[in-house]
Amino acid sequence: MELPTDWMALLTLVFVLGAKHGLDADHLATIDGLTRFNLRRGAGHAGWCGSLFSLGHGGIVLLIALGVGAASTQWQVPHWLESVGTWISITFLTLLGWLNLRAVLTTAPDAVVAPVGLKAGLLARLQSTSHPLAIAAVGALFALSFDTISQAALFAVTATRHGGVGHALALGLSFTAGMLVMDGLNGLWIARLLRRADHHARIASRVMGLAVALISFAVAGFGLARWLHADVGTWYHGKELVVGAGVIVLLSLSFVAARALAPQASTPISSRLSASKR
Repeated sequence: MELPTDWMALLTLVFVLGAKHGLDADHLATIDGLTRFNLRRGAGHAGWCGSLFSLGHGGIVLLIALGVGAASTQWQVPHWLESVGTWISITFLTLLGWLNLRAVLTTAPDAVVAPVGLKAGLLARLQSTSHPLAIAAVGALFALSFDTISQAALFAVTATRHGGVGHALALGLSFTAGMLVMDGLNGLWIARLLRRADHHARIASRVMGLAVALISFAVAGFGLARWLHADVGTWYHGKELVVGAGVIVLLSLSFVAARALAPQASTPISSRLSASKR
């Protein structure tokens, strides 16, 4: 991916990339697991698991940006990195799309659908933690992946064209800010659904699951089309910001659709439990 040369356009694009990264299925699945665990324990910060996870994740992004920015005079991003990253992304997105679609289709009708992620599944035990610093540490660990490191390295090298380490740090902060917004909102959203666990929550979780699956398939298909057809890649050049924002808008609209499709008269599970104790 070629990043813009204008500094403000670059900052904006990196913010959007961070927000899009925050909507990654592994982020959704891990924040879901952390929030569920902390709600069961009655932790007051359960709704803030997404923000804590994102802060830890962003800390690693900043370290990578600073390191690459400082070393960029002697090191350049290898040309093969984009090709390898493209195929890894296509493979993972296709698999994530299938796993989340299967989750929607196989979850019991009376349960809230949990999003599925690859790293989240492999490191599921890490989601059983409640200390805020431990939650941030989980986010930091998840940042040690090819997609995060390659993105941070790419915009850090690009930043050096505008100045140096300070510009690399600014882009790292912009990426982290975008990610923090989406991860934070996701954590609050999941906590709200799980606290209700009513018909509204079950429908909303299915709408979101389908949206994640379909968008994963769509982004993977678009990446494959760019690789196979040069005309698609030519068309995409200069439209990275629009496409990234489009993905965010589509998922945001799925939140709105979830609320519109679900009955609003359902009684929260907490109210039903209180009534049953009387």
